[in-house]
This record gives sequence, C-alpha cells and structure tokens, in this order.
Amino acid sequence: QVQLVESGGGLVQAGDSLRLSCAASGRTFSNYYMGWFRQAPGKEREFVAAISRSGLATYYADSVKGRFTISRDNAKNTVYLLMNSLKPEDTAVYYCAATQRASPFYSGTYYNEPTYDYWGQGTQVTVSS
Repeated sequence: QVQLVESGGGLVQAGDSLRLSCAASGRTFSNYYMGWFRQAPGKEREFVAAISRSGLATYYADSVKGRFTISRDNAKNTVYLLMNSLKPEDTAVYYCAATQRASPFYSGTYYNEPTYDYWGQGTQVTVSS
C-alpha cells in the first residue's frame, strides 16, 4: 500500500508558474512509476505526465509538453510537477498516481488510468486569465 499526498496547488494568473509536490509513504518509493493526471470541471480525468522509477525517462501529454516538467527525488519520496506558462485551460484538480507495473511504459500505454494502482486526493490548480 502506498499513500500519496499532493500539495502546492493554488490560484495563479495566466503565464505564471506553479510547482506541485506529491509525497509518498508506505512502501519503497523507488519501486514505483509515478504519474500526474488532472480533471477539469465537467471533463474526464486525463493524463499529464509520468516518470520512470529512476527518473531517467519522462512522458508527457502533448498539451503540456514543453511547459511542464515532471521530476522525482527518491531520497525524499516525492514526485514534482513544475508547471510553467500556465493557461486557463490548465485549471483542474491535479492527482498523482503510482504503479509498479512496468509493461505499460514499454508498450506506450502509461497514459491509461488503470495502469495506476494508488492515487492521491488531488490538489486544485486554478489559472485566471
């Protein structure tokens, strides 16, 4: 069992930056692939970014590529999402997720929600125009 707690959300203006954190506890953090998802009002939850266990491989949705950066610190059991050049359409609840499944990252299906077994409670990000 892994417990995930997100933090760092808030209200910002378009063009601003924000860094989300997700602290993990309960199991060996470095054994888990980590992901970030988001859900905007009235929309389905969508994949944002993911990172390999070592942190050497990262994966992004096209909508955030070049603006968002996922990283992790295995010594601190924490994964981060640095969000630059924020847009109003980035407004959503952001969730971090964890999985030990490696095959989706080799097959390219890491963006699917069922890949992930553990989820945080989410943190709200609101971007005003």
